[in-house]
Amino acid sequence: MKKLILASFLILGFVTVKAQNVKLNVNLKPIQTLVVNNAQKVVDLNYTTTDDYKNGVSSTNTDHLNIYSTGGFQVKVKSANATMQNGGKTIDANTIQIKATAGSDAVNGAQYSQNVQLSNTETTLVTSTKGGVDKKISIEYKGAGANAYIDNYIAGQNPTVYTTELTYTIVSQ
Repeated sequence: MKKLILASFLILGFVTVKAQNVKLNVNLKPIQTLVVNNAQKVVDLNYTTTDDYKNGVSSTNTDHLNIYSTGGFQVKVKSANATMQNGGKTIDANTIQIKATAGSDAVNGAQYSQNVQLSNTETTLVTSTKGGVDKKISIEYKGAGANAYIDNYIAGQNPTVYTTELTYTIVSQ
């Protein structure tokens, strides 16, 4: 029997098995997208009654922002201008407040800023340590009350319009 085994090794040779290793990397790059609801690209704050001037007006935009993020993020907002102008009159952007709240598909554990004054420098509205896919954020815009805009109507304009562009950004954290 020993001779048979020895003869088999001599005929077939010694078979050597050597293991080979492969290094596998999963490379995750950060992706953040933020999309403003197409139906809400224009927000109007309409002052039409004495109570509107006295109490201020607001516009709630449900699911205003749609978020995709591969990890924690911040959503920020800024106004193009510190003041909105029409003719020789101005309205300060910081008289507009923005309130962020959870939308219909909320970001788990997110922190939402309340009553942020609009500014021409970025202000954080939402902070989350977790990412998410197609998460929704609702935004309420509120214009000043206390008759703050009482002298901003310009005769012959109906309505008198003050405009600024808002920029929303999302950054990883």
